[in-house]
Amino acid sequence: MLIDFFFTLKDAKIPVSIKEFLTLLEAMQKNVIAPSMDDFYYLSRLTMVKDEAHYDKFDRAFAQYFKGINAAFDTNGAIPLDWLVKRMQRELSEEQKAQLEKFGYDKLMDRLAELLKEQKERHEGGSKWIGTGGTSPFGNGGTNPEGVRIGGKGGNRTAVKVWEARAYKDYDTERELGTRNIKVALRRLRKFAREGAEDELALDATIRATANNAGFLDIKMRPERRNKVKVLMLFDVGGTMDDHIERTEELFSASKTEFKNMEFFYFHNCVYDYMWKNNRRRNSERFPTWDILRKYPPDTKLIFVGDATMSPYEILQPGGSVEYNNEEAGAAWLARFTAAFPKFVWLNPEPEQLWQYRQSVAIIRQLMNNRMYGLTISGLEQAMRTLSK
Repeated sequence: MLIDFFFTLKDAKIPVSIKEFLTLLEAMQKNVIAPSMDDFYYLSRLTMVKDEAHYDKFDRAFAQYFKGINAAFDTNGAIPLDWLVKRMQRELSEEQKAQLEKFGYDKLMDRLAELLKEQKERHEGGSKWIGTGGTSPFGNGGTNPEGVRIGGKGGNRTAVKVWEARAYKDYDTERELGTRNIKVALRRLRKFAREGAEDELALDATIRATANNAGFLDIKMRPERRNKVKVLMLFDVGGTMDDHIERTEELFSASKTEFKNMEFFYFHNCVYDYMWKNNRRRNSERFPTWDILRKYPPDTKLIFVGDATMSPYEILQPGGSVEYNNEEAGAAWLARFTAAFPKFVWLNPEPEQLWQYRQSVAIIRQLMNNRMYGLTISGLEQAMRTLSK
């Protein structure tokens, strides 16, 4: 039954062997897991993937092979799943959308707490309760200028909070960028120097010294020529950035090749008091943002990569993060980064013609002193010129 699954993994360039496949079959034969897709996913990954670098490839191959088989949705008893099944979608005119009420952040969260106590049944298409397809600020599949998305997928991108457990993926460093032209653009940010041990043959100096030594070989060595530029890249991951995974992976791959002195961290939507380097362990392996600010020297080139598409609350207000109640606003942290690293830019993968329709993009551009560039060849070249000045 699983032979085709094995070949799907092979086609995805995952180095899986027959022995590992037989181990998986043996584990299933001995019933080491419950009959659950989640358990099978973890068991098959455990037995057939030897290196975490292949986890992303495995996830894509697994999703491709088992497409249409959904794992259970766990809400910890807070909101039953059948309340959030999307059965209808109301189409509103622009005039009707403009008439919808905005609660404001604090009132919105207070109202949600009240509804969780009061609501006893499922609702669809309404304007008050937690449900789907309506104009209520709570639920999914509807329309509201500010709301809390509970389950479902984002659509209008106006949610102030998102109530769901989300798994983010690390960007694949092996992703080759249709990349040559992006690598060429990144090479504008170069500052070579010869440092370290003398472990490289200095051919011209050797020829000159040998000639001066009456033909007797006189080998001269020199330190390797390295790019001295130090780069700190901060990547937005998850949510609306899922639309831009391919191009961001290409940038990540090219940057790892071009910049030998490069460090990276992940954040979601806006930077707050911590970041992470591994998305699967982002809740257990966190790096305090203060430590990152203090660790790297001021001549480090700072590059943010994100679509800057979020609720303005996430940037401007304490507690505005969609995931937890941050003590300080994202704008405060962005100001600290731009003060600590004078050479900074923001790369935005969203098409530039859409920036004018995103209030959050305008706010981020202002905080970045208008140093926001599109994730295109021309945008990269402009960004590298800015960092080189």
